[in-house]
Amino acid sequence: MFSGLTETGRRAAVYVRIGWRNLWRNRRRTAVILTAIVLGVWSMLLLGALMRGLAQEMVDNGIRTLTGHVQIHAAGYRSDPVAAHAITDPDAVTATVRRVLGGAPWEARWIERVRVPVVLNTARHTGGATLVGIDPEREPELSFIGPKAIADGRFLRPGEKDAIVVGRALLDEMESELGHTLVISAQDRHGTVVSRAFRVVGVYRAELEATEKRYVFVPRQAAASWLAMDGAVSEIAIELADYDQADAAAARLRRALGSEAAQAEGPGSSGKAALEVESWRQLLPVERAVFDLYVGFIQLWYVVVFIAMGFGVVNTILMAVFERMREFGLLKALGMRPGAIVGEVLIEAVFLLLLGTAVGNLLGWASVAALSVHGIDLSAMAAGMEMWGLSRVVYPVLSRQDLVLANAVVLLLGLVVSVYPAIKAARFTPVEAMRRI
Repeated sequence: MFSGLTETGRRAAVYVRIGWRNLWRNRRRTAVILTAIVLGVWSMLLLGALMRGLAQEMVDNGIRTLTGHVQIHAAGYRSDPVAAHAITDPDAVTATVRRVLGGAPWEARWIERVRVPVVLNTARHTGGATLVGIDPEREPELSFIGPKAIADGRFLRPGEKDAIVVGRALLDEMESELGHTLVISAQDRHGTVVSRAFRVVGVYRAELEATEKRYVFVPRQAAASWLAMDGAVSEIAIELADYDQADAAAARLRRALGSEAAQAEGPGSSGKAALEVESWRQLLPVERAVFDLYVGFIQLWYVVVFIAMGFGVVNTILMAVFERMREFGLLKALGMRPGAIVGEVLIEAVFLLLLGTAVGNLLGWASVAALSVHGIDLSAMAAGMEMWGLSRVVYPVLSRQDLVLANAVVLLLGLVVSVYPAIKAARFTPVEAMRRI
C-alpha cells in the first residue's frame, strides 16, 4: 500500500493510519470531545461576529452621520465651531486631497460643508441645533442625508435660498410641521448675529433620534451667502475605500498640507491658515473606545473558551492514554522510540482538532450568514441601544481576522496542551504497563 514511499514516509503513513483508527476505538468519548470543540469554535465565531457587528454598526453610524473617515478643519474650529473659523481656500485644499489620496489604494471622495451652531425659533418654542450647509447632489454619496432619508416632503434642491430639511424628532419637539417657517439665528463670519427665515420643505428620519434632534440642512450656497462666508467652508469630509486607512490617510494629508503651508510662508507673504486633519478615531473618541473594548472582549472570550475546551481535550486524550497502557508498553518492548509514541498521540489530537474546527467553522459561517439576512432586531432595547450610538437592527460581521484568530487558538494551543498526555504515554515502561493491567 505504501510501496511508493520512502522508509520515513511509510512509517509516518502507518502512524497516521493507526492514529485515525485509534480515534474511533471509543466513539462515545470521541463524540463528546468533538462536540466540545465544535461548540467552542462555533461560539467563538458567532459571538465574535456579533461583537464585531455591534462595534462596526456603532462606528458606521458615526461615520455616516456627517463624520466620514477623515475631516479637515481650520485651526480652532473644533473647540469653537463658528463661521469665523473657516477654511478660506477650499479649492486648494481639495486639490491637495485629490493629489495625495485620489488614487489607489485610497480612492478618496470628499465633500465641502458649512457647519455652525444655530438657534431655532418658532411661534411657541426656541431650541438649539447645528445647521449644515450641504451640496444636495453630492452629499447623499457620503452621508446618511439624502432623498432616501426623507420621510415627508422632499429633499433640498441646488440653488434654493430659503429651504430647510429638519429631523422628525426636532420638528415634533418644536411643535412645527412641514411647510412651516423656522427663524434661525447664528453668528456670521464677522461675528455679527444674523437671522433668517427658512421654510421646512422636508422631514428626514435617521437611525438615531439624537441625530434627528441635532442637525438641520440647507443648501451650502444659501448658508455661505447668509453667513458671509465668501467661498469659505467649515469642513471638508473625506471618505476612503476602507475605514482602517483613516489614520494613515490623515497622516499623509497632514504632511502634505503642512509642507504646502510652509512653502506659502515667505517674505511678503501673508501666510496660509493652519489646518487640522483628523481621522474618525479622533473625531469619534467614544465610538473608538467602545470599538476597542469590543475587540478586547472578543479576544478575552477566545481565551475563556479555549481554557474550558483545553481541559476537555487534555482529559479525553489522557483517559485514552491510560486505557492503552498495555499497548504503549508493548510498543516500547518491540523497540518503538518514545518520540514515535509522542507523535502517534499528537496525530490523534490533530485529527480531533481538525475535525472539530472544520465543523465549528461550518456552523459558525452558516449561523452568521443566516443572521445577516435580516439582522437581529433589538427594538425592545431601543433606548439603551441609542445611548451607545447603535441602530435598532444589528448585523453580525465575521471578519477574516477573527476567523484566523479563532482557528489559530484552537489548533495551535490545542496541540500544545496535547503534548502532556503524549509525553505521559511515552514514559510508560513495559514492566510498568504490564504491572497495571
